[in-house]
Amino acid sequence: MKIEELFSVRGKVALVTGGSRGLGEMIARAYVENGAKVYITARRADACDALTKELSQIGECIAIPADLSRMEEIARLSSELHKREKKLDILVNNAGASWGATFAEFPENGWDKVMDLNVKSVFFLTQSLLDLLEAAGSTNSYSRVINIGSIEGIRTSHLEAYSYAASKAGVNHLTRIMAKFLAPKHIAVNAIAPGYFPSKMTDAIDEHGTKEVVDDAPMKRMGHADDLAGIAIYLASRASGFVCGAVIPVDGGLATTA
Repeated sequence: MKIEELFSVRGKVALVTGGSRGLGEMIARAYVENGAKVYITARRADACDALTKELSQIGECIAIPADLSRMEEIARLSSELHKREKKLDILVNNAGASWGATFAEFPENGWDKVMDLNVKSVFFLTQSLLDLLEAAGSTNSYSRVINIGSIEGIRTSHLEAYSYAASKAGVNHLTRIMAKFLAPKHIAVNAIAPGYFPSKMTDAIDEHGTKEVVDDAPMKRMGHADDLAGIAIYLASRASGFVCGAVIPVDGGLATTA
């Protein structure tokens, strides 16, 4: 098989949550540039619309803004997608939030906000789109769910982001459980565990923290958009046809060599 066919996402239908910026934008852009029809969703309609306008100059990109921390918004997004599509080849559960505070001062709403978006929405959005994912899958070509975890769910770092780290550890293991029980439905579930990439979350880290991250990483840099695009295309294409329940760190060795 030619490499162009092995890694192709052309003609596939994808939904990328948290798709208006950061990691989600990197993934959505990679799919659009390679011929997929991509729906993006995020809480801010203006950000969704701006990126959709840009990416529509390259390929097919459609915005359905939604706040996935709320169950009624998950239901609305699912309903809108069901009106437009008969199948869904790729679901990227990327929407996420973080919260930093000392152990003594960490608030309940900082816990609940992060858990609702980072873990609860992953499960219930996938559940609500199960029929579209099943419709896209077959014995020889599984549909794909790609959860975005984090190396913070694998390692302990210098950051006091208690709910974020716990939520991403939850996503990593939820991925394995989902993979086991959705594989018989011809749906392959895997996760990407990114390290540090330019994003709103990493912008919040001070200069000392950023230097520490770069110094500790064997590759001595933060991630680039192409680094994430490569793994996102791999997990969405035939190239990963026998990969199921994997949590793949993309971190320049920061967690994998610790």
